[in-house]
Amino acid sequence: MIDNLATDAQAIYNAPFMELLYRAQTVHRAHFEPSTIQCSKLLSIKTGGCPEDCSYCSQSARYDSELSASKMMEVQRVLDEARKAKAAGATRYCMGAAWRSPKERDMPGVLAMIRGVKDMGLETCMTLGMLSDDQAAKLQKAGLDYYNHNIDTSERYYSEVITSRTFADRLNTLDRVRAAGINVCSGGIVGMGETADDRIDMLRTLASLEEPPESVPINMLMPMKGTPMADMAPLDPIEMVRTIATARILMPRAYVRLSAGRSEMSDELQAMCFFAGANSIFVGDTLLTADNPGEDKDALLFNKLNLRAEAAPVCLKPAQEQTREQTQEQAA
Repeated sequence: MIDNLATDAQAIYNAPFMELLYRAQTVHRAHFEPSTIQCSKLLSIKTGGCPEDCSYCSQSARYDSELSASKMMEVQRVLDEARKAKAAGATRYCMGAAWRSPKERDMPGVLAMIRGVKDMGLETCMTLGMLSDDQAAKLQKAGLDYYNHNIDTSERYYSEVITSRTFADRLNTLDRVRAAGINVCSGGIVGMGETADDRIDMLRTLASLEEPPESVPINMLMPMKGTPMADMAPLDPIEMVRTIATARILMPRAYVRLSAGRSEMSDELQAMCFFAGANSIFVGDTLLTADNPGEDKDALLFNKLNLRAEAAPVCLKPAQEQTREQTQEQAA
């Protein structure tokens, strides 16, 4: 546990760069094999038509992004795509739907997807928007391993990015997911015009949750045509590395995922992010609606850096069981 988290997070992020990288790599090695990367695949099971006004998102119905809305994919098609992902080396399968929250009529299909993907031996992750307690319980019963719900940015900057739901709404959903016994996947997006203090505060918020997320995706904004952030200037790459390193130090046991934006990153920048503690990526050509490096490019990068993909876990323990074990470790 980090004392005085707000002060410590500020000091960590702003530390001399080489000291920051050294500390982040030291923390990383204490909890993970440094040359192993967990590979996930993300599929949009329902694209476009979202009523939210997230300024970065081409799936919002409020913006002229030229993205057509679709219905939820058929279960069998999702399972076929999951088999392909597993054959390509993914060990976690993430499914995302452009909803404010799922409707009850959609839940049977969603639950069937979770059960089908789980039966393949893949970890399962869903991102469906806000959840009710009942919906979270149903997802857990179906075998969902992770639920993704990013807080996106700091509480201070949040209203500059989204007005159709509050920062508190985000945290309430995370609480429901955790209470249902599902592992939490939550991170944010950098490069949206926020300050360094906003990036620090976003990470501090995640690290100060009663139970920090088991998975922390860090996305670099990919400006999408037709959205309010279409012309946003790129973030300084060193700030991306600082964000990754700070996330690793503040949340040492979490998978820190280098998510959206990799298609715009050089091999050298990605390597620096891996050294700073990122140990998870999305594989495949697309992330929902954004470009992503394909399997061939990732294979070349892995070979160049002598990295290897993490093997599928024999069994993923539920969040509640992990918490009991951590409590016993601390007591000992």
